[in-house]
Amino acid sequence: MSFQNRTILITGASRGIGKAMALRLAKEGANIIIAAKSVEEDPRLGGTIFSAAQEVEAVGGKALAVQVDIRQEEQIQSAVKQAVERFGGIDVVINNASAIQLTPTEQTESKRFDLMQSINVRGTFLVVKHCIPYLKKGNNPHILTLSPPINLNPKWMGGHIAYTVTKYSMSMLALGWAAELKGAGIASNALWPRTTIDTAAVRNLLGGEALAKMSRTTDIIADAVFYILRKPAAQCSGNTFIDEEVLAAEGITDLAKYSVVPGAQLYPDLFI
Repeated sequence: MSFQNRTILITGASRGIGKAMALRLAKEGANIIIAAKSVEEDPRLGGTIFSAAQEVEAVGGKALAVQVDIRQEEQIQSAVKQAVERFGGIDVVINNASAIQLTPTEQTESKRFDLMQSINVRGTFLVVKHCIPYLKKGNNPHILTLSPPINLNPKWMGGHIAYTVTKYSMSMLALGWAAELKGAGIASNALWPRTTIDTAAVRNLLGGEALAKMSRTTDIIADAVFYILRKPAAQCSGNTFIDEEVLAAEGITDLAKYSVVPGAQLYPDLFI
């Protein structure tokens, strides 16, 4: 399935994994909607919707930068409207935007709990809700959500239950949409990395430079996304994929090029 002229809306695409996906798909000729909050650069994080859009166009794609806080439904609706006006429709939605805080219950402030619920769960739900009418008319329509396989073993829940509940909820949404939208020909899947990925969140919130050096680059997620989204929607839905498994199914088993530090021991993702 070609990406030429397919229109892909990516939340949180101004930097990190979101931008890597945008660039990978733009190289294949896709139209990319950069839907994120950043219009002024934060030195700790880097990137804005405008700089990401410039990079997308530099590699051969077409870009639309739209400032969106997915907690605000009217901003989602405006972004969808602008995307349709610019490109004529929406073929793919990638739910990448997410908030994280890895704290136990007593150390999780209510405002942080609410933030994760409003972005990870409510925001993801509303983005898809407002895109469905266009996905139903889309070219090989897919929904792809960046969230982990659901494992109810208490050890995966205990360390950071507030965050885990929201990420598992995203996976439940992905699986639910696969069933709900099957008759409309829309695929829905989730994707998660086997190892930590070198992002601003890893460097600033989780483990700093030491953990970044034990991680893989964002390219591994971007490549996995490419292989998922090129599959026919009717044949690829209802999965909670792991990046390594997606690549292995394509015959790609030498993953050395994705390591931030060649040959370094890799750190397993917190949900794996």
